[in-house]
Amino acid sequence: MAQAATAPQNRELFGHPVGLYVLFFTEMWERFSYYGMRAILVLYLVSATTGGNAGLGWTGSEAIALYGWYTMLVYVASIPGGIIADKLLGQKKAVLWGGIILVLGHGILAVEEMWAFYSGLGLIIIGVGLLKPNISTMVGGLYREGDLRRDKGFTIFYIGINLGAFLSSIIVGYVGEEIGWHWGFGLAGIAMAFGLLVYMWGQKYLIEVGNLLSKAERSEGASMGGMFKELLKSPLQLVITSILMILSVYYLIVESIPYGLLFIFLTLVTALMLMVYKDLTTQVMKDRYVVMILSFLLVVVFWGAFEQAGGLMNIYALDKTDRTFSYSLPLIGSEVPATWFQSLNALFIIIFGVAVANFWAKRKLKNKEASSIFKMAIGVIIMGFGFVFMAMAAENYVPNETKSAMYWLVLAYLFHTIGELSASPVALSFITKLAPVKYASLMMGVYFAATGLGNKVAGLIGEFSQGEPVVVILAVDGSEVSETFQINDSVFAKNQDFRMTGEIYEEDGQIRVREMNTGEPILDYVAFDDEENKSLILESLREEEVTEQDPYQVVIDFKKSEDLSEYSGNFIIDEVQTDMEYRTFWGITIFTTLFGLIVILLLKPLKRLTHGVEDEERELPQQENFELGDEDLVDKEDKKRKK
Repeated sequence: MAQAATAPQNRELFGHPVGLYVLFFTEMWERFSYYGMRAILVLYLVSATTGGNAGLGWTGSEAIALYGWYTMLVYVASIPGGIIADKLLGQKKAVLWGGIILVLGHGILAVEEMWAFYSGLGLIIIGVGLLKPNISTMVGGLYREGDLRRDKGFTIFYIGINLGAFLSSIIVGYVGEEIGWHWGFGLAGIAMAFGLLVYMWGQKYLIEVGNLLSKAERSEGASMGGMFKELLKSPLQLVITSILMILSVYYLIVESIPYGLLFIFLTLVTALMLMVYKDLTTQVMKDRYVVMILSFLLVVVFWGAFEQAGGLMNIYALDKTDRTFSYSLPLIGSEVPATWFQSLNALFIIIFGVAVANFWAKRKLKNKEASSIFKMAIGVIIMGFGFVFMAMAAENYVPNETKSAMYWLVLAYLFHTIGELSASPVALSFITKLAPVKYASLMMGVYFAATGLGNKVAGLIGEFSQGEPVVVILAVDGSEVSETFQINDSVFAKNQDFRMTGEIYEEDGQIRVREMNTGEPILDYVAFDDEENKSLILESLREEEVTEQDPYQVVIDFKKSEDLSEYSGNFIIDEVQTDMEYRTFWGITIFTTLFGLIVILLLKPLKRLTHGVEDEERELPQQENFELGDEDLVDKEDKKRKK
């Protein structure tokens, strides 16, 4: 009698459900599209609006600011994305709709119009918010409770993430830089379409995973509406929330709408956190909750520094790194595309991921300190030390003479990755151990919010490093500028951007700027938008003793105003900006080191507050030796205990 065929959802491949590989390739292509677009986004923003591969001509500060908002919103969108999946669609349909929206978003970015640019970014934020948190949950749903293969399944899934990230920076980065930015955006969309097709094809292997829960199951857990109702009955929490909300609304009206909305969001999150603490019934739960709050702070600090990769470090690779080889490489010639440095993080994760995991596992087996808090603090410190190499790069950079070597960036990314491997994988796991069961889903949302806030902090740090650009106005007509500074007449006829480079110094109490090639005095043709800025520049030149014999380098990027009435330019002194970047890199190193050391100094009381939440994991390596990659070590420990 013939044996009945195994149902698709129960089939296995290499010891794991086939559905794991469906989700693996779906996420791989989704991360390919996200990190590919991330690799070229800031470079597209700062590229001149003219030339063979035109960008938007933004300043570094403007580009990093948008990057900070965008990456923050991508993570914050995971909160409504999780709620929609839990209450309305189920995880499986949420991932499907997320993939469809992502294809549309990346596809629209391929259109060379500003409406398309902002619309594309908005759709990507929504799409990632629906897809990312729910596809990870589906991986866990492939395994029954207690299945020892679960963690290894997540490891395989994690490899897919990093494989996609590595390939995207190489492929999309090359296409974007060498062929065209919008071609790169379009390629990211095609990759996401592949991922969507894989996911749709593999639905038969996911029949029992990610379905919408029953009405009774959906009603379980914490209700945010109920928590806000309880807030009205809680005097202390209500007063704190009211004060924060008044300040946020004031900032919204008087200072900034975007930041005002951000502060209102953070106020609502704070209110929920206060109500959770009040609702906890035992001191053990309250103590663990306090430690979890510190974990969120570690998450913000870590990503606030780490995410310089896509912003400040990306610009640094483009403008201030010597990316040339003495020999020619296939396709790219003798210069490495700036976007390729974005692939180093994923490459180093693939190379060193098992080694770092083994290191911490062996420490735990030898009864040495290897708690989650300790690993997260050490990860923050190691990642911060990576910015020492960026500071060295800034120190070695000499404007208009010497660019910094590529190995500084490589070393920085290496340390950032080792830090990430120590901190990031354990953060989410640790928070799930500390979170009260009733509020587990809410704490996952807060975790993603903390990650998003870290990305926003990264944007603010990057903005600070670029300084406030001084604006100058072109005070003469184009023909005079063309004749004096050897600029093509067609630039002005077509209202195109152009750049002037010069040398700046102080002489007889005045600012002098001469054009680099012709030696003509630039300030005879431009006017400062704000005389106060002119005075500050003069004072700075005096303090630094910048003379005609030893001048600084200045760059002015002119753009035509939207109404085409005038040309204005950002007046950037290269040495001043480089010095700010140098201070920023050292500042990140010092802060992350001190923050990590403070956490380590508080380690004993913090571990007491966890009330042994990780103690029961002491024996796990014996059962799950596939995680360690060192079965001999586990066998030895087993034999010792049996003796």
